[in-house]
Amino acid sequence: MFYKLKRNWVWAGLILAFLAIAALRLSSRLPEASQAYTATPSIATIDTAPPSAFVHLFEWTWDDIGEECEAFLGSNGYDGVQISPPNEHVVLSNQGYPWWQRYQPVSYKLMSRSGDRTQLRDMVERCHAAGVKVYADAVINHMAAIDSGIGSGGTAYRKYNHPNLYKPSDFHPCRRPIETYQDRAEVTTCELVGLADLKTGSATVQATIVDYLADLADLGIDGFRIDAAKHIAAYELGDILDQLHQRTDRELYIYQEVIDPGTEVIKKDEYYGNGAVHEFEYGRLVSEVFLNEGDRTLAQLNTLGEDWGLVPTHQSVIFIDNHDKQRGHGGGGNYLTYKNGTLYELANVFMLAHPYGYPQVMSSYAFDDTDQGPPTDSHGATQPVFVDGQSQCFAKWQCEHRWPAIARMVKFRRATHGQPLTHWWSDGANQIAFGRGNVGFVVINRSDRPLHHTFQTGLRPGTYCNILQPSAYTDPQACTDAADQVVVDETGQTTLSIEAMAAAAIYTPAES
Repeated sequence: MFYKLKRNWVWAGLILAFLAIAALRLSSRLPEASQAYTATPSIATIDTAPPSAFVHLFEWTWDDIGEECEAFLGSNGYDGVQISPPNEHVVLSNQGYPWWQRYQPVSYKLMSRSGDRTQLRDMVERCHAAGVKVYADAVINHMAAIDSGIGSGGTAYRKYNHPNLYKPSDFHPCRRPIETYQDRAEVTTCELVGLADLKTGSATVQATIVDYLADLADLGIDGFRIDAAKHIAAYELGDILDQLHQRTDRELYIYQEVIDPGTEVIKKDEYYGNGAVHEFEYGRLVSEVFLNEGDRTLAQLNTLGEDWGLVPTHQSVIFIDNHDKQRGHGGGGNYLTYKNGTLYELANVFMLAHPYGYPQVMSSYAFDDTDQGPPTDSHGATQPVFVDGQSQCFAKWQCEHRWPAIARMVKFRRATHGQPLTHWWSDGANQIAFGRGNVGFVVINRSDRPLHHTFQTGLRPGTYCNILQPSAYTDPQACTDAADQVVVDETGQTTLSIEAMAAAAIYTPAES
């Protein structure tokens, strides 16, 4: 009896020791709600931002994106293009085929309303031939919220049950919408607007996601925007990316959607170990400055960057607006959009001239209803941007990336890459100017009065072209009007006259 009791105590001790060790290990992986899930460095750690800017061709078809890479993006200095989610999604004809049906996955079959697998591969090859990278929007936090239906690739599904892909046990047990963003477990395991939340800590689920991302990488995709990254624990996302790294030797650019207004439990810096992070506060702050909300003026932008609490510049993906923010979705803030016309254009000129972050240019379509999908026919098929080889931009398709001032400034950014911000000047209000080392100089007059001033530029003496004048839109180095030419004297100074609500920019071409 004593022997049995002693033996039982020994076993009990071993079990308790085992449980203690397990609890200790588990605690390092599953912190309390007040602790941070900090990602460890993975595949996506980045040392420098890419050299110019990329464009989000929101809801464009694969055929149109391939043509745009060849016709415009490559020759105008764009680094890359972000494409809409390429996987099979729900089809909501009874709701007018809204844009967000792309963000409700049905399967990882490459059959979306942008095109099929063959068209996707062809598009990637065409873009690469034009020198343009392709980043895919990866929706891996969840599957569809719709109870049942047939997807864009013909797959039948039910919520929490996707044949040959996911079964109910592959989803988190919190089968209700997120109620508070002050509870870490709610944000990462409950349902974002009813979307079936995947159990992203599961080895089986992770393997399935990695198979999907690796397949896209094999097709030539150069990187991923991780949709709803804030709703995936940072270390779980890191595990997925590490496994992806083991599956491919390609360098993939990773950037994560982490909306951090500063008042919630999950913080953007938890995700730095996984790669770049969308800095949502950038677009809000810059928009508020250009809108002159409160007492904000452009003169305050001289310290814009990490001093404002923003993501470190080499890991920051920035925008004036994106597909969510231009519709008022995803939290507060007043973001400029194409509907603001000249003011939006000037804000983009600033973003592309200033050295902070990696800029994403928005290219959208006209909409009145915030749920409105892209231009479609009566059967929900997306209408082409190119018809008989001719672009249909500036009508139903807004094509902000082709707006002359924005397109010219993408080349400015590429030419001034790596150059510091120098020679800041302001009138104390809404007229500013600054240089980019000894390569470029920009002046922005957001006020309602003309600006006439002599500026110290830092540029070498010579005659430059104001690339924001109409004559420069076809050839930035061949100004046909003397009024478009800017002379920098032996001291690096130039005298400029800028109309109200206008800008000027000059730079030394990289090849010179």
